[in-house]
Amino acid sequence: MNHTPAPTNQPYRVAALYCFAPLPDFADYKPPLEALCRSQGVRGTLLLAHEGINGTIAGPEAGIAEVVEHLRALPGCGGLDVKYSAAATMPFHRMKVRLKREIVTMGQPDIDPLAVVGTYVEPQDWNALISDPGTIVIDTRNDYEVAIGTFAGAIDPETPTFRDFPEWFRARRKDLLGDGPPPKVAMFCTGGIRCEKSTAFLKAEGIDEVFHLKGGILKYLETVPQAESLWQGECFVFDQRVSVGHGLVQGSHALCHACRRPVNETDQASPLYEEGVSCPACHHERSDEQREAYRERQRQEELAAARGETHVGAVLAQGRPRDGEG
Repeated sequence: MNHTPAPTNQPYRVAALYCFAPLPDFADYKPPLEALCRSQGVRGTLLLAHEGINGTIAGPEAGIAEVVEHLRALPGCGGLDVKYSAAATMPFHRMKVRLKREIVTMGQPDIDPLAVVGTYVEPQDWNALISDPGTIVIDTRNDYEVAIGTFAGAIDPETPTFRDFPEWFRARRKDLLGDGPPPKVAMFCTGGIRCEKSTAFLKAEGIDEVFHLKGGILKYLETVPQAESLWQGECFVFDQRVSVGHGLVQGSHALCHACRRPVNETDQASPLYEEGVSCPACHHERSDEQREAYRERQRQEELAAARGETHVGAVLAQGRPRDGEG
């Protein structure tokens, strides 16, 4: 998607992006990319692999434009898919460029989204597809993402990571598809990248009519009017905004820095929720000693914030691996 983002009165531009492209020399691109991001005041995470690039970054509008232009100049990346939104505060603590085996981890080395994927469906056509009784709708995201929002009627695989999706599908295939002619299968994810692999996987499994939402949930929430929307809840995003709603406005969820799960407003009012320490979902999973360590980390972060600094604990908490970004 090559459109220019609309102007906004919020100071930070957020760009969720990916591109599948053969990059045999991907490690060579890391140093200049890191240098450019830092010089432009851009933070976030970018993943480089032999199969392409993936990530989310934020910064001033001009800086994001420079980085996107640089990425589109990489071999085969002219069609880099970018979803723009805005943030009132910087949603990342630092800039990371990481070298990976896959830009989104599925653990299926024979699946090649550059060879074959499902049929793209524009956001304005998505409602008709998923409302068709002959269509099975599958949410390919992780369980903690689905918990705060999804499309009406979508199947939740309840998978902790995207790597679990192939095993889930193979185990449930007969229940999902039945014994007759295979139904249409429509899948979606946050920004579209997981569906590139999941639709390629279903094609390899012999499913012909496979569709995925072009631009993902983010593009749908940006372009489809709320009055016409079939989306229910909020969409989890992999930055300090935690979630967004229709129009990509920041949502109501906080992030538990102990377990990295999103926490809704009701759970934020729970006595088991303590900022930076615990939430109702993880309180029973942690010991008193662990919570006290988190409590000390939170105190140090607050002291650092008062000095206008970023405490290393905040960086480490943000940097815990989260599968399936995008």
